Amino acid sequence: MAVTNFELLLLLGTLCISGFSATSYSTQVSFLQCFSSNLQHPNEASNVFLTTNSSNYSSVLQSSIRNHRFLNNSTLKPQFIITPSHVSHIQAAIRCSKQNGLQVRVRSAGHDYEGLSYVADVPFLIIDLFNLRSIRVDIDNESAWVESGAILGELYHKIAEKSKLYGFPAGSCSTVGVGGHFSGGGFGTIFRKYGLAADNIIDAKIVDVNGKILTRKSMGEDLFWAIRGGGGASFGVIFSWKVKIVPVPQTVTVFNVRYTLEQGASKLLQKWQNVAHELDEDIFLHAVLEVADSTTSSAGSNKTVLVSFGSLYLGGVEKLVSLLQESFPQLGLMRENCTEMTWIQSVLYFAGFSTKDSLNVLLDRSTQYKGFLKAKSDYLTKPVSETGLEGLYRILLEEEAPVLILTPYGGRMSEISDSEIAFPHRKGNIYAIQYLTNWDEEDETEKHISSMRRLYKYMKPYVSKAPRAAYLNYRDLDLGRNNNAGNSSYAQAYVWGLKYFKNNFKRLVRVKTAVDPDNFFRNEQSIPVFP
Repeated sequence: MAVTNFELLLLLGTLCISGFSATSYSTQVSFLQCFSSNLQHPNEASNVFLTTNSSNYSSVLQSSIRNHRFLNNSTLKPQFIITPSHVSHIQAAIRCSKQNGLQVRVRSAGHDYEGLSYVADVPFLIIDLFNLRSIRVDIDNESAWVESGAILGELYHKIAEKSKLYGFPAGSCSTVGVGGHFSGGGFGTIFRKYGLAADNIIDAKIVDVNGKILTRKSMGEDLFWAIRGGGGASFGVIFSWKVKIVPVPQTVTVFNVRYTLEQGASKLLQKWQNVAHELDEDIFLHAVLEVADSTTSSAGSNKTVLVSFGSLYLGGVEKLVSLLQESFPQLGLMRENCTEMTWIQSVLYFAGFSTKDSLNVLLDRSTQYKGFLKAKSDYLTKPVSETGLEGLYRILLEEEAPVLILTPYGGRMSEISDSEIAFPHRKGNIYAIQYLTNWDEEDETEKHISSMRRLYKYMKPYVSKAPRAAYLNYRDLDLGRNNNAGNSSYAQAYVWGLKYFKNNFKRLVRVKTAVDPDNFFRNEQSIPVFP
């Protein structure tokens, strides 16, 4: 049963829509008629369908915009926001988007660095999955079904409710949505032990371009391969994932020790580059570089580079201290530097909360940071030379803003084939770098982005080559973009695709061509189709 004209008016608001053309209004009416007619209960439309005139349109749109670079009046806004509470709402949105010539952007929590889940240059709508976030944990079978709108904190919380002896190898930021995180790879503090989040996906449910619901069995192994590390937005709307949860010990140990350049940080970082990826797989030891105030001013400068070495060990403090005194004695780790806790408390710790906080803080979907930001990424196959590091420190001190997060690979990540799933960055990488800069004022945008690009250019001689690889979940449109609002030739997309996916890119294009030959699901860095 289609909705009545009266119901349409209630949903779309007054006929006198300030600032909207007759064509835009016609599209709204046509889309809503289509949308409601595709629902078993048409009156459900009013609960999940938002137009620019809806009272909560702006609040819903802005609620998951993490990067304020895309929160301004010049950014094109979606004509509609669909907030599905049932998979049928997704199916209807896809069918009606095709019928009305609208692009679809899918958002689970909005942490994508370039805003591709909620920004477009052509008429589009957002399917916002935040209402689809149920989680069912099965301890006996060591698995869980988690919907794409859930955040990582909700997943960790739900697992801990069932058992403190299980966890999941995903990211440390609790407000990241599982939809994008899982489909792009997803690493965290225990990935050297268990691999990526994507390595631990055992099934998924997706709505394809024809509105059909597919599982691993019905989608086939090629598509299932592609959505684990190749991104989900190119292939359909993935609304649920079955994952393998992993055992964690009753006690884990964390520490964070910091050194400035004046305290010998450079020598420690040189050593870290050689040992971090070769440590026991139960040890995660990353390094963070940032500019800080200097207490021992040199050459008239009141700034220095601070290097923080932060760790999670899946075990007790005595064993950790023993292992690091043997393999990395220069760090000078002492028992008093370390704290024992449960694994779920370590989730709080790495998310920036107090370990004394209630676990309920993990259920808070509001991000710890909302501001302007730009990020980039690199992979390294050999250590940066001492000369290279000295130049890096100079640039950091000149620019002041950028932070570098160095994540060690090795362990389980070196054991999984580059082609096992679409994520290709495995054996041979000793660590990855995330470059991150953030600022508070819009008029500082050009300065900070230029600063980031200068730093990235400087690092070129020291990072992976042919290609200079990058991590999909640290999306970077500087690497290249598709033309014409997502349409692109294979040759154009190959420029950025090779960096994210290496030799897996061609297979991703074959899968895309097979499942979405008309390239309906597209964005500025979506997988293209073969001509």
